[in-house]
Amino acid sequence: MAKSGFRGGSYGGGGVNMNKLRQAQKLQADMQKLQTEMEEQTFTASSGGGAVKAVVNGKRELTALEIDPAAADPEDVEMLGDMVVAAVNEAMRKVDASANERMAKLTGGLNLGF
Repeated sequence: MAKSGFRGGSYGGGGVNMNKLRQAQKLQADMQKLQTEMEEQTFTASSGGGAVKAVVNGKRELTALEIDPAAADPEDVEMLGDMVVAAVNEAMRKVDASANERMAKLTGGLNLGF
């Protein structure tokens, strides 16, 4: 009768696999917690020397936009549009930077062997 290539009835030894499974489950739970925390957080950025302020949540949704009335020059609507775009894009970059930083802390040093 031929022997299979597996010892112990699992993929290379039970203890190691169970440990990896626990690590993966903990990582999944931690990632879910991180996602919830990010969704509840807000990120603010401004442009035009504070003439335009954008607030974005962790779901990358614009939740508030404040425009200084002095910035609403009917002769230069294009400049106002540029300031709005700049403020919103900077707020979005803050969301991404925060998420990347938190994810790096969460996964840094964790060796799942995948």
